[in-house]
Formats: sequence, structure tokens, C-alpha cells
Amino acid sequence: MSYTVLARKYRPQKFSEVIGQEHVTRTLQNAIEQGRTAHGYIFSGHRGIGKTTVARILAAALNCRSKDHPVPEPCGVCESCTEIRAGNSVDVIEIDAATNRGIDEIRELREAARYRPARDRFKIYILDEAHQITDAAFNALLKTLEEPPDHIVFMLATTQPEDIPQTIRSRCQHFSFRAVKFDDIMGQLRDLVSREKLEADDDALALLAEAGDGSMRDALSILDQAIASSTERLTSDAVRNLVGAAPAHILEQVMRAVSESKSEEVLRQVDHLISEGHSPTHFARQMVRFLRNATVAKIAGKDTSLLQISSEERGRVARVAEMFAEEDLTRHLQIMLRTHGELGYKQEQRFHLELGLLKMAHAQKLIPIEEFLSSAAVGTATSNAIQRPTARPSIVGSSSAGETRRADPPAARSNYVSPFAADSARKGTPRQEDASPSSGAAGPRIVAQSSQTEPVIMGSAAPAPQREAARVTEHKELGSEGSSAAPAPAREETNPLETPANTSPASAEDITRLQSAVLQTLNDNGQRILVSMLSEGEWSIPGNEVVIKIAESQTVIDMSMSNDARRMAIAAASGVLGRAVKLRVVPGQTMNPQEKKKAAPKLSPGPGGRGRAEQDPVVRRMQEKFGAEIRTVIDYREKR
Repeated sequence: MSYTVLARKYRPQKFSEVIGQEHVTRTLQNAIEQGRTAHGYIFSGHRGIGKTTVARILAAALNCRSKDHPVPEPCGVCESCTEIRAGNSVDVIEIDAATNRGIDEIRELREAARYRPARDRFKIYILDEAHQITDAAFNALLKTLEEPPDHIVFMLATTQPEDIPQTIRSRCQHFSFRAVKFDDIMGQLRDLVSREKLEADDDALALLAEAGDGSMRDALSILDQAIASSTERLTSDAVRNLVGAAPAHILEQVMRAVSESKSEEVLRQVDHLISEGHSPTHFARQMVRFLRNATVAKIAGKDTSLLQISSEERGRVARVAEMFAEEDLTRHLQIMLRTHGELGYKQEQRFHLELGLLKMAHAQKLIPIEEFLSSAAVGTATSNAIQRPTARPSIVGSSSAGETRRADPPAARSNYVSPFAADSARKGTPRQEDASPSSGAAGPRIVAQSSQTEPVIMGSAAPAPQREAARVTEHKELGSEGSSAAPAPAREETNPLETPANTSPASAEDITRLQSAVLQTLNDNGQRILVSMLSEGEWSIPGNEVVIKIAESQTVIDMSMSNDARRMAIAAASGVLGRAVKLRVVPGQTMNPQEKKKAAPKLSPGPGGRGRAEQDPVVRRMQEKFGAEIRTVIDYREKR
């Protein structure tokens, strides 16, 4: 007799022998016991996980002759079970839908389905690779599949259920098969090796199970090949050479060289693999799997069930996980995933593999973006201190108020503040882990010394939004301390726009100069109506605020002033006074014509019509005699 491969020799013949698909086999057995079998089934899932095998077992259970009704478990000895197992049953027809996919073949199937089975209870059609059937053929099968004769059962096996029309899927019971677990494949391989009276290492069986990638049939096919290539005991090295995988220690050596940023060592390892005939694509795939396992070991530990690898491989990935941080491993995994994807369509695969590994080596020199921003903040604070020596912020190293030290840019990484700690300081809720046992400080805070005019920053250069919450925290700490050498209270720092400046009252000349500059700026930017309304007001400069009192009948001006006009006026006023000011328009008393004449500044004649109108003698006489005012100027010469 010819040799029968292991995948066929040990093919399950009962529901209880199927591994990894208990959710399917249990449902089918219950349906048979309750007499609720359907007329159409769709079995979908990964390759080599038992779709066609379960269809054959279900056919045998429906037609088993051990009893006068379907049984939940076929006997395996009657004529029907024997013929179905051999594949020559008259009433169980297996069709390869990949080649019999046209409408003519489906028409023949539909005509044959009209006749009753020759001997068994049901005439069963098993269509393998059913997604290959054309749409026209599916439409021809639609009516028969929806209302078949009582003696017909259809079973469709496919790896791509999404390609089957929804009209077909809605008329069948759909069972989605799962990939076989790593432990289940390992147990089945051990059982088969013992049946075949062979010796094999557990690491070798683990490599076979991993190479199967969830497919029992693939694992058995590789086991067949490994047995043929080995004369004595089956070892992991023999299996690794058989599947073309790189030695496991090479992966660890490459990652060690990456952790030490040894680019030359990385290139030497790649050259060694290529010279031995290893495929760059296959090695990149190995690196992807290895980095994934190392990342999982870093996150969940080496003993987690998420790792479907041997014990030796667990120790190896655990050692690699200790070399890197979690973010480094995820970055390396992303680089290798991109490299593996590019190798599929690139010409010079070796060069792209080397480039991907070198990227990983150089990635070790990168620092987190938060740490970089923190160091940049410290450097900015130091440069500002150099420009303003009289108000230099200092970094306090301890809780004592008198000891200070200057920020050092090279030591920025040591002064690195976590973004979570910075956020907690901004909200006024210091984090527990940010507290220093030696100083009692809870995150970055701001204190003040009596000898300095600017606040002293503790921990690092704190961003501006964090200062208020940090200052409150420091006031509480200073208030609770009973030391007689307590520093002076922190100077309250507020917005300069909201704090009146400690300056002398503005003179009449300053007010006139300010008024002329603001009105001229608004006039140059086309705000002529606004200029005419503001020129009638009474201007004053109390502190850091410019107040314009206008007639009560013109209070609508404050609402009509646009944001752009307000910004231009504030900018002009700040430029004249040399400090930041605010603008406020309030209702006041209506001025008489003489006061208007004295208060209104004269704008320099511009190219527009308003300047010429104000300089016109007739307009001036009208203003003096009747108190007239210019509201709108239309220059007809410009329109022409």
C-alpha cells in the first residue's frame, strides 16, 4: 500500500475527535438530538482547521445506519459511514466549487437534486471553496437553496465568507471556525508522535505548532516533512532548518546590538544570514513575531498565556524585553512591520532589510517628546535669565528658602518633569509619586525670595499656566512651616492689562498725542465714521486704561466697534504710552461746540476726501457757526 500522509491518516471521524472547534461540534450534536437540523450550512474559517472534515462527519451522522434516525455521533462501521470516510458514497456528493463554478454546473446540480437519494436518508452536497462560485451560478441555486426538497442538505465550505452573496448566507446557518490554539496543536502533535513511535523534543514540536499558524493540517504537513528529514530524534535545529527559519539566538544577538546602537554588528549578522541562504523576507517576518512576543512579555510578563511559544523562546524574549522600554519595543515593532511590508514589492530586499535594522539601532538615540520639550523649556528659562540678570529665576534644590542654584541646560534630562505631573500642578492636585521624600515638595511649585523680584522655580522651569496652582500650593506649605527664617510672601503676578501701573497721571500733551495717534490709525484703516464719533469724546488715561466718554446718544459706538478696530486702537495707544493698556468707551455728558472744537484733534490731510473736507474753509465756518460735524464724506472724484 502507498503511504498515507499524517493529515489524512489521522483525520477525525467523529465530532469528539475534532480539536479547537467545540462551539461548532456541540451545536451540531444538539441540533441532531433535538431534530432541528437545517437544510443549508456555511462553514467558514482559516485553512486546515476542519471545515470539510466537520461537513463529512455531519453527513455521516445524518445518514448513519446504526439507528433508524440521525445520531449525534456516527458509528464509523456501517456502510454509509465507511463509504463517506472513503469518499465514494453515492448520496454524499463533494464538489470542488473552484472548478465547477459556472451556471451550467449549478443547473446540473439543481436537476439532480430533484431525485431522492439512492439508499440513505439524505442526499448531501458538500461544496468546497464555495466563494469561487459565480454570481450567476449563485442566483441559479438561490431558489433551490431556499426551498429544497426534504431529502436535500447543502454544506458550503469557504475561507472567504464575505464573497458569498448575502442572499445565500441569509438562507443558511453560518458557523465560523476558529484558528486552533497553540496548546491544542501541541497536544495533538505529541499524541501523533507517540502513535508513530517517534522521539521529538518539545521545542521542536513548539516550532511545528508555531509554523502551523493556527492550522492543524499545516502543522501535520510540516511534521511529515520533518520526520522524513530526520533519522533519529526530532530536534528544534532540524525543524528550524527545515522551515528555513533563522536560528533563535541570532534574533537575540541582533536585538542586543540594536540596544547598544552597534550598527556594524547588525550589518554583520545580516550578512551572515544572507550568506547562508536565508530569505530577507522570512527573516523580517521572524523579527516581527519576535518583537511582538518581546513586547507582550514586557507588558504582561513572560509567563502570560498571550505568548504561544516554547519555554526556551519565552526566556529569550524575556531577556530582550529587559533591554528596552515599552515605547522602544513598540517603535521597533512598527519599524519592522513597515520593513516587512516593503520587502514584498522591493527589488533590493537585502538593502531594505539592512535599512530597517539600522533605523532600529538609531532609534535608540531618540528621547521622548515630553523630555525634549522639558529640556527646551529649561533652556528657554536659562536664556531669559541671561538676558534679564536682575530678575533671574533659580532652580531650588531643597526646601530651604536660602539655597538656590542656576538651571543647567545639560542637566535638563535630570530635571525632566512628567507631563502628568505638570498637568496635576496646573490643576492644583499634586501627584503622590511626584513628591520628593527629601524636600517634601509635591511637584513643581513657585516660591519667592526676599532678595529677588521674580519668583523662584522649583524642580524645573514651570510653564506659565501652572504658576497659579503651584503658587497656591507653596503658600500653604510656607504658612504651615513654623520656621523663623521663612521667606517673604510670594509676589502676586497678574496680567499687566488688568493691573494699574504705578505711574504719574497723564498730562494734557500725552492725552492729545494719544488721541491723535489713535484717530489717525483708525482713519488710515478706513474707520472714518468711528473716528468722527470718537473725536467728540472726552479722553482720559487712568492707570493702564484709556477711557473715552462720549455722548449718551452715541453709546451704540461701543457695540458698533469691531474687534479689529479695537485691536488697532489699543495697539496705537500702547505704542504711544510705551506700555500695554486697555480701551473702554463709557457714556458721558454731551459737549458744546466750543469744547468739541478744542477737544477734536486735527488730522493731517490724507489722500482721502475727509482730510480735504476738514481743511475746507466753508466746512470750518459751518462748524464754528452752527456746531456742525462731519459724519460721512463721499469723494466723487475718487468714484469717477
